[in-house]
Amino acid sequence: MGVKDAVADRVRELCAQRGMAYNALAVQAGVTPSTVYSLLDETRRDVSVVTVKKLCDGLNITLGEFFSTPAFDALEQEIR
Repeated sequence: MGVKDAVADRVRELCAQRGMAYNALAVQAGVTPSTVYSLLDETRRDVSVVTVKKLCDGLNITLGEFFSTPAFDALEQEIR
């Protein structure tokens, strides 16, 4: 799994835990719904740290809380 996929999975997980729709997250985070859906789109490969920070703000969590999961700890190195 790559970083982008781990980020998308984490967003899905956090929204599910909160019973929050992706559109509601977009409103809370001050981003467009298309930004959230692009992040979740498996064909897209890039994700901005600024976007992740905005989503964290919308979820009322820190970046540290967002990334503090076993999925991120288990990621392989990007440089080979």
